[in-house]
Amino acid sequence: MPIKIPGGLPARQILDSERIFALEKPEAERQRVRPLKLVILNLMPKKIETETQLLRLISKSPLQVEIDFMKTSTHEATHVSADHLVKFYETLDAFQHNYYDGFVVTGAPVEHLKFEDVDYWDEFKTILDWASTHVFSTMYLCWGAMGALYYRYGVRKIDLPEKIFGVFPQYLQDEYCFLTNGFDEIALQPHSRLAGVNEDDINAQADLQVLTWGPESGPGLVATRDFSEVFALGHWEYGKTTLAEEYERDMAKGMTNVPFPKNYFPHDDPSIEPLFSWRAHGNLLWRNWLNWVYQTTPYDLKEVPQLRAQKRLGTDRSIRHEPGGPRGDDFQPFLHDGYGVIRG
Repeated sequence: MPIKIPGGLPARQILDSERIFALEKPEAERQRVRPLKLVILNLMPKKIETETQLLRLISKSPLQVEIDFMKTSTHEATHVSADHLVKFYETLDAFQHNYYDGFVVTGAPVEHLKFEDVDYWDEFKTILDWASTHVFSTMYLCWGAMGALYYRYGVRKIDLPEKIFGVFPQYLQDEYCFLTNGFDEIALQPHSRLAGVNEDDINAQADLQVLTWGPESGPGLVATRDFSEVFALGHWEYGKTTLAEEYERDMAKGMTNVPFPKNYFPHDDPSIEPLFSWRAHGNLLWRNWLNWVYQTTPYDLKEVPQLRAQKRLGTDRSIRHEPGGPRGDDFQPFLHDGYGVIRG
């Protein structure tokens, strides 16, 4: 939660420079409180599993959150019952006139396809267009992040020679960013994907900033400078055994191009229970994002289109600072590591 300080306090300038969220007394007294409204576009085949993972993270926040679920109309889900979809999900048509504080777009196992070859690509773009005027801030995950970066900012997808699979170190790129506030200099992040993103394309976009980066996995967390869009290219939402279940599934199919998950099973022994080494940073990212949205979203969500059009999201001050890394040197720690520590 923000700190409330007297108006005109000299420390305000220092707090702003370190991006500590402080409200002066008049600002705080103008705040009105209501539940956050979120909608989740669930593109994953195992929808109930994904719902559980996301709701587990959202529930860790002390905030009250109301959640709706969205599905595509141009793709028929086959890994969940029709009754579940009818009971809990709606297509975009049902949300056209709704406004939300937050929007979550999941990944999908289609990163090996060209975007234009995905059967719901046109609908995906339409949904993103709707969100750009009806949602205060959007969190995209894995393929959802790749698709949004490509459609919204022209960031190209890069096919990888081998699937990046396992738990990889991400180095903090901005010490005082609201979204990564409290992160260690190294954050471990699960990855399970056949594609990455063109880093030169990201760097060419002044509105985008890389918040975490890894030598093997590349950018893990990217955001616009006003946090209206957040792109998580890994899976901090994954449960402890998700990677193991994916590995067992692919091996059972007889697939020969599946790499063994890195930095996941102790001693690389799949008979030993994996280490849950990314949970703290996953919880922290989602708490930070929800807290940011809660503190900066308008009380009347019908104001969102005007705020988005005028680019007046957030506090209109420190969110546009240049990233300031946590280190004053060029040291890159633990290039050959497991769980963030040097292997002997």
